[in-house]
Order: sequence, then C-alpha cells, then structure tokens
Amino acid sequence: MKAASSPSHFYQPEAVAKGLYINGHWKGASSGKTINLLDPSTEGVIAKIADADEQDAAAALDAAAKAAPGWAATTPRKRGEILRRCFELMTERAEDLAWLISLENGKALRDARGEVAYAAEFFRWNAEEAVRIQGQLLTAPSGTNRIIVDYQPIGICVLITPWNFPAAMATRKIGPALAAGCTVILKPATETPLTAYALADLYTEAGVPPGVVNVLTTSKPGPVISSLLADPRVRKLSFTGSTPVGRTLLAEAAKTVISSSMELGGNAPLIVFDDADIDQALEGTMIAKMRNAGQACTAANRIYVQSGIYDKFTAKLEARMSAMVVGPGTSQETECGPMISAKARDKLERLVENAISLGAKLRCGGAKPNRAGFYYPPTVLVDVPIMAEMNWEEIFGPVAAISKFETEDEVIAKANDTEYGLAAYIFTKDTTRGFRVARQIESGMIALNRGLVSDPAAPFGGVKQSGLGREGGTHGIYEFLESKYIATSI
Repeated sequence: MKAASSPSHFYQPEAVAKGLYINGHWKGASSGKTINLLDPSTEGVIAKIADADEQDAAAALDAAAKAAPGWAATTPRKRGEILRRCFELMTERAEDLAWLISLENGKALRDARGEVAYAAEFFRWNAEEAVRIQGQLLTAPSGTNRIIVDYQPIGICVLITPWNFPAAMATRKIGPALAAGCTVILKPATETPLTAYALADLYTEAGVPPGVVNVLTTSKPGPVISSLLADPRVRKLSFTGSTPVGRTLLAEAAKTVISSSMELGGNAPLIVFDDADIDQALEGTMIAKMRNAGQACTAANRIYVQSGIYDKFTAKLEARMSAMVVGPGTSQETECGPMISAKARDKLERLVENAISLGAKLRCGGAKPNRAGFYYPPTVLVDVPIMAEMNWEEIFGPVAAISKFETEDEVIAKANDTEYGLAAYIFTKDTTRGFRVARQIESGMIALNRGLVSDPAAPFGGVKQSGLGREGGTHGIYEFLESKYIATSI
C-alpha cells in the first residue's frame, strides 16, 4: 500500500510528545512516569507520553484559575478573533493533522481528513457565536419592575474526550468554552493523545493566553479527575465516552454540585423502508456504519430493512463491504483501518460469534486476519435475532447487523427498544412517513435519507442513557454559561 507523505517534523510523534501542557508551557510529569503509545496498525510503540498524577492536575487547575479572570474579561470580539485564527491554522495544517490522527488512531486518511475539517469548524462556528451571546430585557407581568437576564462564563471546565475522534471531540468542547470566556483542563484519551498536544501548540500560536487551555494525559484517570472535581474552583464537567463511565462521573460531580454535560453511548437504529431509493440508502448506510471503521457513537448499530427489498439491499451491502480495502490508516488506499486496541477487536469477535450461535448468517468477513495490528474485516450478518448481544451492546466496529421487518409500527417499537437514544437513521421516499417516524423515534438526532448526522451548526446529543445537554449549534455555548437574573425598577 502507498503510504501518505510524512508531515513536517513538528508533527512527528517524538516532536509532539513534549510532556504535559500546563500554563502555556511543556513539562514532564511530576512522577517522571510515561505511557507507551501503540500504533494500532502495527502494535509497535510510536511515542512515550507523560503520565500525569494529582500533583500535575493541581498545577493545571492553578494555571486555569489564574488565567480565568483575564480571559473572562477579554472582549467577545477578541475571543472570537483568536478562535477564528485557530480555525485558520487547523485548515492550513489539515494534512499534517490528518496524518497524525491516522497514525495514532488507525483511522483511514480519508476519514481523518474529514475529521480535521469537522473539528476546525467548531472554532469557526464558535468564533461567530462569541459575539452573539444574547441576554434578555423583559417587563415583569405585574409591571412593577424589569427582568434582566445576563450570561456569564460558568468558570473552570474539566473536559474529557475519547479516542475515536481525537481532534473533533476536543474542539467541540474547547471552542464553545473559550467563546464563553471559560478556562479549561482537557484530559484526552491515552490511546490518542498526540492530536490534543499538537493542537495545544496551535492554540498558543493563535493567541490563546497561557493557562486558558491545559492538557493532561494520565494512566490514572480516576484519581486525577476525582482530585479536580473535588476542588470548588471547578464548575463544569463535559464528558464524551461510555455510559457506565458517565454514570460514575455524574456521581462524582454530584458531591460538589458541578454542572455536567454528558455525551454517552449509542445504539443507533438504521431503518430502510421498501420505498427507499436503494442506492441512496446503501450509500447512507455505508457512511453511517463505516465512518471511522464503525468506531463512532453515532454509528448504525442495528440495521432494519423492510421485507420487500431485504434480499436486494443485503446483497448490495455485502458487495460494498467485502470490497473495502483494509490496511493501516496512513495508507492512501485504506478504506477501513484497524480497531483501536486488541480489546476492541476481541469484542467484535465475541459479538459476531454470539450472533452466529443464535442463528445469524454470515455473509462476509467474520474472522480477524493473521497479521500484526488490531484489524477486523468489514463484516455483514443477516437475520440477526433480537436476543443477539450486538442488538443491545454498542458494536463499535465494522460489523453490519441486519434484520428484517414488515410494518412501520413494528420497526418503531424495535428501534426504541433500547436504553440508548443518541442517533437514528431513516430512509424512505415518503416525506410524510419520514417525519412521522422521526417524531416517534426516541433519539436526540435523526438523519432522514442521509448517513451523516453531525454538523457543527446543529445541537449534538442524546436522550435516555445517551446523555445530558447538547454540543454544537447555538445550544453548545450556553452549556458553558450561567444565567444571572437582575431585578430592577428602571
């Protein structure tokens, strides 16, 4: 396979892994310990990352607290200009950043390029939102006074991001937090820390003052995060990750009554009705299922196809999935990269074996290749029974689980039969049906006749066990603001 051209030396792993980013400077962990970062494509060590402890967390918090008054007092226009410069720098260095993401994450370059563009948009969007935080002036119903509603920065924020979108999950939180006038401490996943550190240098170049953004990596997230949440100076927690971890963090945040935003797990249904444009539905399914090799919380987890087109659709999907090129993320030809870890790959093996044991039929894939790297092939299973574990658990990989349905009411009931409610996909030419079904699906986001639901201008988030709050759109910045009511007779 043809590898992409290597980026500038500033984006090589050894150049990026300079330590912890605290108060605008790079420093080693106070313990001197490091974390081995593995290349999921080869299983080799590509860098050693500083391993922060509670002492380092305290230093980051002190830096964020010291910077907070000045950043909150910075004019919205100035904050917006700095965020706009972050967008411009990310765009200028998009190819280098995409290569770095592909290297540490295993993500196919085409997907990494898409992520960089998406991630940068959160800076552009929030650069514009910074100057559009609007309060209210109302007359009290009694007529005796005026009601003024003002918005102020919520305070120091702890941001925790996952490995599957190392750039976008960070900028989706940092962008609105900075636009609102907050300072932040970011803890990226130890599987993909290089992107967060590469962006830290970019923030400095764009004019973000020291201490406004701090970045910590740690192999001990429990004690480190607990120490931060126990400090009364922290007023916001924003987490993207699994529902079980989210529940634990909410319990921890409750001890000090910290405002919390949670973007948690998903179990997205994808519904294809008989009257759907099959080619459009097929293309949408490939995007919804296979973006980032299926390692996305919005990925189509349960695919329901109506009986009239079931055989035709599954045959076409099998042909597309089996033809995908599997390889290292940094290869130009790769369409499906490796899983993030051996644990993630082994989970796919377990889910597929369970489904087959219960009667599902394997159409393609289904066995890990004999090669270095955490690879699992694009896999199609049909007639997946309802009791299969993959219907109740996030697959998080390139496995398409397809089931047949007959009626609209039946598929709505199946789609809603989950504790999750993040994203859902509907394909039909009947617009009335599309909106009717969308209103009945218990999900925070619906994609109608398209396979991509995420957009920086739209509110991202779920219902039920999929989370609390929204990121993106005009909603996102208000997660980092406190409303203050002022009563006046004027």
